Amino acid sequence: MHSENPTEAQAEQLSVEAERKRKTRTNKLQKRLRREVGQAIEAFNMIEAGDKVMVCLSGGKDSYAMLDILMNLQKSAPVDFELVAVNLDQKQPGFPEHILPAYLEKIGVPFHIVERDTYSIVKEVVPEGKTTCGLCSRLRRGTLYGFADEIGANKIALGHHRDDILETFFLNMFYGGKLKSMPPKLVSDDGKNMVIRPLAYAREKDIAEYAELKEFPIIPCNLCGSQENLQRQVIKEMLNNWDKQHPGRIETMFRSLCNVVPSHLADTELFDFKGLQLGFPHGIVDADARAEFRAESDEENQNGNGGVQTMERIDVLSL
Repeated sequence: MHSENPTEAQAEQLSVEAERKRKTRTNKLQKRLRREVGQAIEAFNMIEAGDKVMVCLSGGKDSYAMLDILMNLQKSAPVDFELVAVNLDQKQPGFPEHILPAYLEKIGVPFHIVERDTYSIVKEVVPEGKTTCGLCSRLRRGTLYGFADEIGANKIALGHHRDDILETFFLNMFYGGKLKSMPPKLVSDDGKNMVIRPLAYAREKDIAEYAELKEFPIIPCNLCGSQENLQRQVIKEMLNNWDKQHPGRIETMFRSLCNVVPSHLADTELFDFKGLQLGFPHGIVDADARAEFRAESDEENQNGNGGVQTMERIDVLSL
């Protein structure tokens, strides 16, 4: 009579096979994320020779993945740039302060832990039951901007990904009355800091799987992550449902953010609708503006999807 339980040899073989599959999947995801991050960096000129990039590390999956991929790219990049990881310890009760320093020392990246009790400020100012994200993000952003100046970092890398950018677009449209999102590259209002989002082309589900496979020591946010019924959560659920019911819709929507046609919207600050006149091509009187308009139209026709061939290539290679 044979036992249903596997022998030690069989169990070891199963373990070896599982580890092989895990490494294969990890390598595949790493290559995909490397490619997408590299394409985003190139498309928006995010990182240049001599840059000192402050990588903001929250302890979540996105910032861990961003740091991991940037360190990987740094080894083979055609230009030299410096990375320094920075975590803002907001003094949330129960925050495991030892986890990030131990991890950062292990991977050998220069780092700083900035201690600011923004938690107490948020809890004092925001009424119980109200969303804390707005104030928390402003305090966090101000602290990080100031620290970047202190350490001489000319670029600040944040871990927002493609899904974050789309969610923000719909949040602004549904609740703010604006067609606005998170740009992959942004200069602060005072002109002192430049923010980059290297994960702008990456999908959250790929990042989540990569973080799990790499076993990053994830630290949950007990301040805002535990809040229910946030508007962003509503948008996230909507997009997730669309992704399940209509595969490819998320990719198409993101391409639309890279293919804006001001003449076919309704913002009088972006396009001179009042100046349109009959008798001129496209109704545009100014010859220089008309030439620019034709150049944009020609580029759209050549690319087929409005100058977003990069995004098309990303989607094909990500299959």
